[in-house]
Amino acid sequence: MPDTSSRYALLCVGNSMMGDDGAGPRLAELCAEQPLSGWAVVDGGAAPENDIGFLREQRPQHLVIVDATDMGLAPGEMRIIDENDIADMFMMTTHNLPLTFLIQQLREDIPQITFVGIQPDVVAFYYPMSAAVEQAINRLHQRLPALETGLGIAPFSPST
Repeated sequence: MPDTSSRYALLCVGNSMMGDDGAGPRLAELCAEQPLSGWAVVDGGAAPENDIGFLREQRPQHLVIVDATDMGLAPGEMRIIDENDIADMFMMTTHNLPLTFLIQQLREDIPQITFVGIQPDVVAFYYPMSAAVEQAINRLHQRLPALETGLGIAPFSPST
């Protein structure tokens, strides 16, 4: 049963049938196996817009959204992506609606939103998750409890 007083929420986005695009759902599984105190975890799958109502009801102080994101980096590299850059980037997405729409909808009720992208290696049907992305998920799970002091993840800098 979700803790309705959670200060933090984690929205895990992706399609677990598409190799490394399943990074988000895999993180949600890991959080179910090893729960994070004070966190509400939502596996948004490939249609995270379906969870907007639930997340608004939770009213967390800080929401972290995690998704596989093609940033042109080495597989498994993580970056915090500025909300304004999400719209400007060509974001690899398997989702029904752009993540910028999702963030705009949640912004009304959630003061802080952090988007963490994990660089995929292979995104194709029925491929297994790469070891590099699995390791990134484990590192992120360990870092989430330190959200207030920073995740230790560099910001993404789009190349000009």
